[in-house]
Amino acid sequence: MNPLESQLEYPFGDQLPPNGTVMEVAPGLFWLRVGLPFALDHINLWLLRDGPDREGEGGWTIIDCGISSDATREAWESVFANALGGLPVRRVIVTHCHPDHVGLADWLCKRWNARLWMTAGDYGFARMMSASLPGVDGVAALPHFVRHGLSEASMREKVEGRKSYYPTMVPSMPEAYHRIVDDQVFRIGSHDWQVITGFGHSPEHASLWCADLNVLISGDMVLPRISTNVSVFAVEPESNAVQMYLDSLKKFGHLPADTLVLPSHGKPFRGLHTRIGQLNDHHRDRLAEVVVACASPQTAADIVPIMFRRPLDTHQMSFALGEALAHLNKLWHDGVLVRETDGAGVIRFRTA
Repeated sequence: MNPLESQLEYPFGDQLPPNGTVMEVAPGLFWLRVGLPFALDHINLWLLRDGPDREGEGGWTIIDCGISSDATREAWESVFANALGGLPVRRVIVTHCHPDHVGLADWLCKRWNARLWMTAGDYGFARMMSASLPGVDGVAALPHFVRHGLSEASMREKVEGRKSYYPTMVPSMPEAYHRIVDDQVFRIGSHDWQVITGFGHSPEHASLWCADLNVLISGDMVLPRISTNVSVFAVEPESNAVQMYLDSLKKFGHLPADTLVLPSHGKPFRGLHTRIGQLNDHHRDRLAEVVVACASPQTAADIVPIMFRRPLDTHQMSFALGEALAHLNKLWHDGVLVRETDGAGVIRFRTA
């Protein structure tokens, strides 16, 4: 355990729910963990016992879905067969538009004739990316990264080969949804849950807070072991994603210190405010490193090995480039850096 992680409390220790099974982490709230084909090899999904509908029938609410794959569907079918007690899934809530969260939403909603609940920002982006619309498709990534210094031929070829990355894992989206908004409160079972939206990681991420249970389903906004990816992509090239993310973390400041945090990756933990402090320190330190490097003009690709001191695969490199650019953009928005474009269209940043 690293020193930062040791400052957090893990109430379930090393206990994990085996694939295709659930583990109760709070009354009526169950944890399902399924695999991912990345270095980040799992996602946590949540199943909540719901109250009766208008016809008086009880049921379940799912929070987040996993990618569209046979293995994920098999895990869900095992849960449906063994954990639902014969009751239906009545609602599917998705925290945000990334494939590991929304990939199977359409399948789950059709499987149970259930409605998808999402924020408008993330539902809209998921629809656009699943349909590979120009600007948000994989084709747009390569020229975006080339403008920011991606020059290695082999890496450019690998990025170009990922142009079907999103629709492969999110082949379809429900054509209708139920919109959720910031500060909205709705009931799941016998408890009220409040929406806390966040920005910087996705267009309009929704975390869910239950005061009765003292539980925060944090999605990707607060993770215990890794820092949430905060990136700038082709569709919004001047985004100030780091600032939006840091501002969003403040929205959790009123929650109790002993809140049980249920993250999308890693293990449930207590120590929310400690972890938020660690994340703020992390970005402060990365920003300071970038300022020092930009004493001479730097592209985002130049900044990647400064921020990420380990070998990166293609999947990780895309996020690393996006995150390096996010830190450069914040410093540019703050007036600490200036931006210059050379004759080949490559963008570099230097101290003002």
